[in-house]
Amino acid sequence: MDYVKLINCMRCGMCLPHCPTYKESFLETASPRGRVALVRKFQEGELVESEKFLEYVSLCLDCQACASACPCGVNAGELVAEFRCERKQETGLSVMEDMVLRKLVPHPDRLEAATAPLRVYQRTGLQKVVRSLGLLKVFPAALGRMEGLLPKLPDAPLRQTISEVTPAVGEQKGTVGFFLGCVMSLIFSEASLATVELLTSLGYKVVTPKEQKCCGAPNMLGHDLVGLQEAARFNTDLFQSHELDFVVTDCGGCGAELKKYGHHLDGEAAATAFSTKVRDISEILATEAGALKEKLKPLPLKVTYHDPCHIAHCQGIRSQPRALINLIPGIDFRELPEADACCGSAGTYNIEKPEMSDRVLSRKVQNIQKTGADYLITSNPGCLLQLKKALAEATPPVKVIHLTELLQMSLNG
Repeated sequence: MDYVKLINCMRCGMCLPHCPTYKESFLETASPRGRVALVRKFQEGELVESEKFLEYVSLCLDCQACASACPCGVNAGELVAEFRCERKQETGLSVMEDMVLRKLVPHPDRLEAATAPLRVYQRTGLQKVVRSLGLLKVFPAALGRMEGLLPKLPDAPLRQTISEVTPAVGEQKGTVGFFLGCVMSLIFSEASLATVELLTSLGYKVVTPKEQKCCGAPNMLGHDLVGLQEAARFNTDLFQSHELDFVVTDCGGCGAELKKYGHHLDGEAAATAFSTKVRDISEILATEAGALKEKLKPLPLKVTYHDPCHIAHCQGIRSQPRALINLIPGIDFRELPEADACCGSAGTYNIEKPEMSDRVLSRKVQNIQKTGADYLITSNPGCLLQLKKALAEATPPVKVIHLTELLQMSLNG
């Protein structure tokens, strides 16, 4: 860990009103500057690794809202993540962590096979029976939460059905690689199909390599730096073997990780070159705003937009999604209070820290309801999962869709 980053914190407190866990607890140890101070004291030998110390450090959502607010550029979330990676390198992965992060996540075929029983669970009607009878109460709470987040799954993972090369509609203006995230392929295939349709309608040939692996974000969450680096090298080599103008993703988490490949691989030239090509779908579409606007048809909907942390704070993308929404004729766009505040999903945080996650989510839901919107638009699978469930149960319910799905609705009238 870079010690200079730790001592750069001036303890000015600018981060405090932006930190979700501090806003809920008002504990200094649950704030960004508090976590930085804890890690610094540990590095200086003034603190030992106690259960309480690890509890405070692990309470961080890594939403990186603190980095957006910090006048000195200190990223407390990233520092905490790097610290935990270093500690994991010393202790090693557990048997379960090794099985998930090394033997399951990097292998798309195994991931798809692992989710096949969930499709059977839904298609046979067993899910309705289990939920109606409240049978999940007899299982561990974490399992019940995971099942509760599960939306209707597509008939098959998109990686299995999408064409490796999708030609441009009309005159071709460029070629882009499509990084198809694991969760997007397994759960939100309709949004990714909309992404491809939008790109091809604007004259881009889309290349979707079937061999691509997970971006490595779960490894980062699991503090497995070696697994993350292996994913970075594999995907870099795969996409660099194609002649591409850009590498596009519609998953905020994937985009944030892909853009850091150069950093994760200590500035390796190939990884750095790859990262400079990565674009969120909203970045590409925003550059084609004029051509896109001519194709869009009216949608008389009341909508609002939630900024995913991995898009707003990690990638600095804020204006493009809003500009794209406002291109749609007849749309009634309503700005969301605290739009860039975390929804509490944060990878597996909503399973591991359910109490804090629910408190953060409750604030988000209240703000969404204040807008009076019928649709919430967002662009990250973790946010989609978390908010779909919460807003389906809200009164009145609010429909949650990906940005590309909204644009596709307008494109197709």
